[in-house]
Amino acid sequence: QRRGRGFTLIELLIVVAIVAILAAIAYPGYQEQLRKTRRADAAANLLELTQFMERNFTVTGRYNQDAGGNAIAAPPWTEAPQDSGTKYYDLSFQAITASTFTLQAVPKNAQAGDTLCATLRIDQAGRKTETGTGTPADCW
Repeated sequence: QRRGRGFTLIELLIVVAIVAILAAIAYPGYQEQLRKTRRADAAANLLELTQFMERNFTVTGRYNQDAGGNAIAAPPWTEAPQDSGTKYYDLSFQAITASTFTLQAVPKNAQAGDTLCATLRIDQAGRKTETGTGTPADCW
């Protein structure tokens, strides 16, 4: 008799099981890479806002007023990333005076589950901190 060609059900189930195991291993790593990428974008936005504040200080001699003498209440952009539809961080001043400021990036949406770094902060002296379980080296 002639034997039929093709896959048996057992062979197909083995392949499906292998693919499922590979996916279960790869997916958490993929999610962590997404979190790191979003975090890096928020850190870059905070550094850009820090440069904005330093340029303002160079012109006015104060962090809390612009060249027209108006109070600076919020950064020029308030979400990160700037060029994407979905925003993952809210950017704001935590504190601002004539000689000091602290900027922060608070995670939201899918990034809200980032317990390693959570809220990122930077001040006028360039000190970088975070409220999560990680270290500045992990987050910045």
